[in-house]
Parts: sequence; C-alpha cells; structure tokens
Amino acid sequence: MTAPAGVTVRVPAKVNVQLAVGAARPDGFHDLANVFLAVSLYDEVTATPADELTITCEGPDADKVPLDRTNLAARAAELLAARHGISPAVHLHIAKDIPVAGGMAGGSADGAGALLACDALWGLDTSRDVLLEICAELGSDVPFSLVGGAALGIGRGEQLTGLPVGGAFHWVFAVADGGLSTPAVYGEFDRLTEGVDVPEPTASPVLLEALRAGDTTALAGALANDLQAAALSLRPSLAATLTAGTEAGALAALVSGSGPTTAFLVKDAEAAESVAAALTASGTCRTARAATSPAPGATVLPSA
Repeated sequence: MTAPAGVTVRVPAKVNVQLAVGAARPDGFHDLANVFLAVSLYDEVTATPADELTITCEGPDADKVPLDRTNLAARAAELLAARHGISPAVHLHIAKDIPVAGGMAGGSADGAGALLACDALWGLDTSRDVLLEICAELGSDVPFSLVGGAALGIGRGEQLTGLPVGGAFHWVFAVADGGLSTPAVYGEFDRLTEGVDVPEPTASPVLLEALRAGDTTALAGALANDLQAAALSLRPSLAATLTAGTEAGALAALVSGSGPTTAFLVKDAEAAESVAAALTASGTCRTARAATSPAPGATVLPSA
C-alpha cells in the first residue's frame, strides 16, 4: 500500500466545567476530579514525510509556540516512533486556532493530533489503548484531547471515564494578553491553601446530571474551578473580564483551567454573539470567541 503524502488531524480545545484539586502529593502533582468538555475551537496538525523531525506553526500567537523538542507534538512523534522501533522522521505543521498558553489545552491538543497523524502517516495502526498510554506520558490533558466529547479525569486527570451529554452547550471564551504558567498557578494554589485541610477531589453529582440532561441553567449553577482563586491572585485583571461577561448576559463565568482564558456559558448562539461582542468592546480582553460543546476528539481529516 502506498504511504500517504500527508495526514491532517483536527483536534479540539477543552474547557473544564469542574476542576476539583486535591492537596499536593509527594511527587508534586495533585489528585484531580476534572470534568472535561471538548469545544469547537480546533488546531490542525499535518504530518508529512521528512528526513528528520521538524516543526512549523502558523496562526494566532504562533511565535509563542516552541518549534523544538519541547513541543508536545515533537515528543508525541518521538514516543510513538520509539514504541515501534523506527525513526521519528516527519515534518509536523501546526495550524493554531486554540489560544496559546490559555488554559484550553492547546499544547496537549497538538500532542494528541501529532500522535494520531504520525500513526496514520507511518501506517502503524497502533491500538487505542497504547495511544492513550503515550498520551498519558505526554501530559495530564493529552488523553482527553485524543478522546474528546465529555469525560471525567481522575488521578492527574489522565484516567478518563466518558460522560453522557444530553445536548449542546454554547460558550464564549475571552482570550487574555499573555499566558499563565500552569505550574505557577498550581504553586499559587498550594500557597493559598497552606495550612488548610484540602478535601479529596470528587465530581459534583449535580454537574454530571446537568451534562447528562443537557440543562444549561443547571450547568451554569454547578460550574467550579478550584484553581480560579490562584489564577486571579496571579492575574487580578481577569476579574474585570469575568464581570464584563456576566454583565453582558452570560449565565456563568469562570477561569478556564489554569487560565488566563475565561469561559462564559450562555443560553444559545444568539447570546454567544452578543456576549462575545460585549467582551471585545469592554477592553478587558484581547478577543472573544464563540464555540459549542461537546466536540469530537482528534480526527483524521479526509485528504484533499
């Protein structure tokens, strides 16, 4: 069979509708109860044959994306090649549309996208279980980027259980200037909770039922992010963005993951347009993007 000239994989961003964080473990990580929803903002990763592993990137904030072996897409290619005893000779091109360093798992999405693209390009037919093992090696959010839809992640967030979703949810995401370091946000969480008895993280039954029922109002009342206080401590200006979105009619607002992107749950597509316009006009964020959830996970696109 002739090898394909190139393989493109589309992979979604995520929002954490609940991020419950436990106390720091001896290994420095935190146990989580992380309820992921994939949303309709996508990166595309294209793998083409090459003499050696190289990466290029285009799109918003592409200049902030590392093009060396620290990029999760490069690491994904290396780990997959090592599993099969082959050379990671591939060119990976990333077309960015997910905010960079924005708490929406853009880097993780690129890792999952590269993994699936290389597997198809090299004709490896790696099992889903092995792909998920490699994803977990790459990072806590990478397995969900491969799977998409909705899921509960426990452990560091990489142990996934799929969740039923009874309808579409509409969102607006306000993109901030500059990023926030995830390790720095967790470090601030540890500082803020020092001496506090941090409970074991558990998923909210109310939130899970809201997802299952497709109930936007109930979901709005159940959104929660234990890292929000830490993100606001490091970036106090995010409070103004959250206020601007709720004043514009969002049903609920929260920091997305470790931030600094903020997420606004809205009633419908019309409300999303209105809230996005108000946020953009407010001057509290760089731009605002509407999206829906759930969205499919990493998907090989038909060749042109």
